Amino acid sequence: MRNFKLTELNEQAIQYIAVGAAVLGTGGGGDPHIGKLMAKEAIRKHGPVRVVSPEDLEDDALVVPISMIGAPTVMNEKIPSIQQMIKPLDMIEKELGRKVSAIMPIEVGGGNSLVPVITAAERNIPIVDADAMGRAFPESQMVTFYLDGIDCSPITMADERGNGVLMHAIDGVWEERMARAVTIQMGGSASICDYPVTGAQVKQSAIPHTLTLAYEIGKTLFESKELKQNPIEMLLKQLNGYALFQGKAVDIRRRTEGGFTRGEAIFEGTDAKKGSTMTLFFQNEFLLATEDGHSMAITPDLISVLDQDTGMPITTENLKYGARVSVVGFPCDPKWRSPKGLETVGPQYFGYDAPYVPIEKLATEKGGAE
Repeated sequence: MRNFKLTELNEQAIQYIAVGAAVLGTGGGGDPHIGKLMAKEAIRKHGPVRVVSPEDLEDDALVVPISMIGAPTVMNEKIPSIQQMIKPLDMIEKELGRKVSAIMPIEVGGGNSLVPVITAAERNIPIVDADAMGRAFPESQMVTFYLDGIDCSPITMADERGNGVLMHAIDGVWEERMARAVTIQMGGSASICDYPVTGAQVKQSAIPHTLTLAYEIGKTLFESKELKQNPIEMLLKQLNGYALFQGKAVDIRRRTEGGFTRGEAIFEGTDAKKGSTMTLFFQNEFLLATEDGHSMAITPDLISVLDQDTGMPITTENLKYGARVSVVGFPCDPKWRSPKGLETVGPQYFGYDAPYVPIEKLATEKGGAE
C-alpha cells in the first residue's frame, strides 16, 4: 500500500501528472501539453477535482472511462472542445438510464490521463485513481478489462462537429475495429467512452493508484532539477527502471496509417554508447527498442524517451532530429505478462519478429537478445 494518495487535483498536481503520465505513456497516450492546458483551465473554472481511490468506491457505483482515440499527429492539430468531452458521457448515461458516479482514465498517458479531469471538473464528479493499462497502448482492446472478460458496451463517441455515435460490440476487438473506422470518418481523432464498469469491477480489474504514481514521477523530475540531482538517475531508482541507451536522434520516419501514427526513430550513440545505434519502433507508443539489431526492451514493458539534460519525457510526435536523449525502460504490470496479456499486446500482435523477453532478463544479457 502506498503511503501517499492523491485526494484532490489542483493546478500543481496537473503539472506533475502531465509529466509523469507522459513517462508512463511510453511516447503516446495523447499530447501532455494540450491535456495540461485544458485540465488547468477546467480547474480554474470549476475548482479542484476530487480523487477517489478504487478501494473506496461503492461496489455498485457506475464508473465510466473517457479518453481520446486516434492518431496523435491529428490530435495535436485538432484540439478537442469541452462539448466533445461531455457528449459521450451524456450519451452513455442516457443509454444506461443512470448517472455516472465517477470518471476514470482508460490509460495513464500524457493526454489521456488528463481528459477525464476536464470532464470530472465540468460535471463535478470525482476521478478514480486508477486506469486500465498502467501505461498507454494504441488499441481499444488493450485494457485489463478486456483481459478479465468485462463487457466493453455500450460505447459512445463524439467529434468536434457535434456528431455522436452509439455502438454495442461483442468484445474489445470488435470495438477497436468499429471505433477506429468511426474515428477515421470523424477526421482522425474523437472522444470515446467505453467499458462502463461498476466499482466492484474497478477493484477487480483496474491497475490502482496510477494517477498518484504519475504525480510522484512528475514531482521527482521537477524537484530533482531544483535539488541539482540527476533527474534520470532519480527516476530509474524510483521505478526500478533500466537505462537502455544514450544518443542523438538522426532519423525519424513517421506516417499516419489506419488511424495510427506508425514509424521508427534511429539514434546514434554518444558517450558509453558511441559507435552503437538504437532503433525505436512505434505505433502511437514506443513498442520495441533494438541496439545494433538486438532487442533491449519489448512491449508490453515500457519504453520512454527522456531529454538527456532535463529528464523530461518526449512523445513520438514531439521527437525531433538532433534531440539528445536517454532511452529508458520499465517492467510492465504483471497482468500483461499473462498468456492472454501477451496475446493481446505482445510483440507478435504488432508484427515484430522478436520473442517477448522481460526487460529484467534482457538487462542481464549483455547486448540484449537476438
